[in-house]
Amino acid sequence: MAPHYVFHPMTSADLPLIGQWLALPHVREWWGDPAEQYALVRGDLDEPAMDQFIVCAAGRPFGYLQCYDLTAWNSGFGPQPDGTRGIDLFIGAPDMIERGHGSALIRCFVVDRLQNGAPRIVTDPDPVNIRAVRAYERAGFHKDRMVGTPDGPALLMVRNP
Repeated sequence: MAPHYVFHPMTSADLPLIGQWLALPHVREWWGDPAEQYALVRGDLDEPAMDQFIVCAAGRPFGYLQCYDLTAWNSGFGPQPDGTRGIDLFIGAPDMIERGHGSALIRCFVVDRLQNGAPRIVTDPDPVNIRAVRAYERAGFHKDRMVGTPDGPALLMVRNP
């Protein structure tokens, strides 16, 4: 039986947990400097175009997901349908990685957004982050093209309804 995922809207009370997760080697490897990322995540709590979530399974928080209005950022992703959302995430709890949760929680979240009117969801993992690319593919995303981002080259991946 597949786990049931709950996406709790993030609040400032969740920031200590986010700080702990960002400092872990498996998160830091792809998200970079923990202090810099913490400041960005904290700053986005008041950003109207950004929705942030703590991902839980069986009542236990284990991950972070952000979903943003693509038109609010100069993403470099080229023309996208109005209302397209971008997502980024990480699994913070070390015992929850490499167990299929990534693709399952992505699928759960994205299907809900698409069923509720989002015309497209995009993401841009580092192309060498094979674990992330595979998780997005298993969640129904397809590889679109390489794009330039402020963090370097990224693989634009797209999920349509």
